[in-house]
Amino acid sequence: MSQARLSPGVAPGRLPPDQLDRNFADIAPVIDRHEAIVAADRCYFCHDAPCVTACPTSIDIPLFIRQIATDTPDAAAMTIFHANILGGMCARVCPTENLCEGACVRMESEGNPVEIGALQRYATDGLMAQPGHPFQRADTTGKRIAVVGAGPAGLAAAHRLAAKGHDVVIFEAREKPGGLNEYGIASYKTVDEFAQAEIEWLMGIGGIDIRHGAALGRDIDLVDLNAQFDAVFLGIGLGSVNALDCPGENRKHVVDATSFIRDLRQSTDLGEVPVGRDVVVIGGGMTAIDAAVQAKLLGAENVTLVYRRGPERMGASQHEQDHATSRGVKIICNAVPYDIHGNGAVAEVEFRYCEDGPDGLVPGSESFRLKADQMFRAIGQRLEIEAQTLTLAGGKIAITGHGRTSVDGVWAGGDCAEGGDDLTVTAVAEGRDAAEDIDAWLTGRAMVSPG
Repeated sequence: MSQARLSPGVAPGRLPPDQLDRNFADIAPVIDRHEAIVAADRCYFCHDAPCVTACPTSIDIPLFIRQIATDTPDAAAMTIFHANILGGMCARVCPTENLCEGACVRMESEGNPVEIGALQRYATDGLMAQPGHPFQRADTTGKRIAVVGAGPAGLAAAHRLAAKGHDVVIFEAREKPGGLNEYGIASYKTVDEFAQAEIEWLMGIGGIDIRHGAALGRDIDLVDLNAQFDAVFLGIGLGSVNALDCPGENRKHVVDATSFIRDLRQSTDLGEVPVGRDVVVIGGGMTAIDAAVQAKLLGAENVTLVYRRGPERMGASQHEQDHATSRGVKIICNAVPYDIHGNGAVAEVEFRYCEDGPDGLVPGSESFRLKADQMFRAIGQRLEIEAQTLTLAGGKIAITGHGRTSVDGVWAGGDCAEGGDDLTVTAVAEGRDAAEDIDAWLTGRAMVSPG
């Protein structure tokens, strides 16, 4: 056993490189041609298919599966990309068990749905590996659109607008585009720098320029953008992580789960990423699960995820919960942090059990403590933007229709907008539909339905 493995507290190199490579290998590698055709043959090709209704981007799933079944996977990929230009990423990260596969009629009758996500990846990966970009721009319109944020919503909007002949400038605060796809998803779900490869492929349509280091409210101003461009789309996501409002929260090694996931995703050597021996994660969504699982994969001995409500209320799907427990993560529900103990750094977290009643959470008198040398907060994020002239609703940008804000000529979509749900696929749908509405507003052309 290495010295690093024995070291107390938060330390890097708890596992040897070969073990880390195995732990962070692609969790669901692409299937081959034979596997794809066999999987496609299980589809009933339903009329009014419930899987399509369950997909936020309304991909014609029976059609693309039939195209795979007839051994025309490139046509299947185009069916997907017409509705969801980030179909490759969504094939990897979508909670299909809650969306298309969860709605599959075979799921209801057999408990074993058609492998829609795997089939989508088979088709999209195949076409993306070929040279060139499969979409061509329409004749230029002379219109210039500003897109703020190079996350899923902004990228989807930019591609659709560029395809319609508009010139698009994306303003991105970070040094890499991708947003959630680049900085906020477990590494084992998107290996081999896929997020950046997908963006490079998407940019192949032309007509899109990305300017980095441009944060709204710091480097660029909404009023100025609205004056300089023919339309503006805001896809800025959510920035700040909600606080626990718990004594001791400022102790060392109490950090945001999003920061941990970001640092891990950007690391070129997983052996250099520090992790505790006893890790506690607060939250119940996908960010909490991803942080907990990856802490375990980095070599943490004990990882416990604590959620304030019951398991049925967790934002993470049952599939993801099961994946976490299969990796050795312990999940405790109906408990809230009460105090964070330690001398400078966190050493122990005190919890109280609680009940989720009609008037909200009611802490009980029974408590317990968990040893912890590292603690991650994953209890949601909030919008980081001055309201300026925008109307907000529930802490997000208020929108009507296909992303129209209270400011004429400004649209919004994704997590920053009212109704956003922290899913790549939903952000793509909102960015795509806002782009259609922008185009209709600028040119008078009719909106094109998904696909």
